[in-house]
Amino acid sequence: MSRRTRKAAAPAPGAPRPTVSVCRGCCCGTPKIPDVDHAGQLAALRRSLGEIATVRAVECLDACEQANVIVVQPSAEGRRAGGRPVWLGLVNDPDAVADIVAWVEAGGPGLADAPDVLDLYTFCPSRRVQQELGSF
Repeated sequence: MSRRTRKAAAPAPGAPRPTVSVCRGCCCGTPKIPDVDHAGQLAALRRSLGEIATVRAVECLDACEQANVIVVQPSAEGRRAGGRPVWLGLVNDPDAVADIVAWVEAGGPGLADAPDVLDLYTFCPSRRVQQELGSF
């Protein structure tokens, strides 16, 4: 048996828990998208996920045609399991928010399959947006 001390594994890159970024820029979260309780949407996400995920309001994600936009980023464990950020657009219904909450509670990208209905909201941002927002 070796007497050498094992080096601790380097921590995995990424946040230890999922991050839910809620666009609140020029279109998302404003009266430009009518009949949506924008403040209530953000409050519901924070209330439901505050213990298990980081929920943050961010400036314009430059996907205004998809307003309201929410990006769900995997935890470090989810990223190691192959999870990648998932962009969700047209999230203007409380039921969609509930589906996002249920998915993140189950582990989020890489650790749990998203409810099938979220396929209707998933989109891929332009390459330009992806390059400019490299942290997503």
